[in-house]
Parts: sequence; structure tokens; C-alpha cells
Amino acid sequence: MPAQWTAALIGEMHLARVTAKQLAEEAGMNKCYLSQVLNSDTKPKGTEEKLRAALGRITERRKEDA
Repeated sequence: MPAQWTAALIGEMHLARVTAKQLAEEAGMNKCYLSQVLNSDTKPKGTEEKLRAALGRITERRKEDA
């Protein structure tokens, strides 16, 4: 079963209109690896923080550009 934080992150991505490809690129990950992390019980250390930070950077840039 996927970790609870992955569901919350996917919801945040949806609300911010951030694609998996965009998040993967910002986090320096392969899109397939991101999918594996979000949809399985793979729990690499520090990944949650890395992905949340990447999502935050994307949303901040969008605010600045608006």
C-alpha cells in the first residue's frame, strides 16, 4: 500500500495543476521512478521532502510569474 503522504502530494499536484513530468524534472528524477515512488510501497529516504520541496518551487515560480 502506498504511503499516506503520496496521496496528499498527488492531491496537491492536482490542485496546483502540476504534472508528474514537471515534478519529476524539478526533483531531478525520472518520471517512471516518480511513478514508482507515488504508486507503490517504495520508501526511499528523503524522497517525501525532496518532492514537497520541488512542488513548492514550482508553485512559487508560478506565483512570481503571475
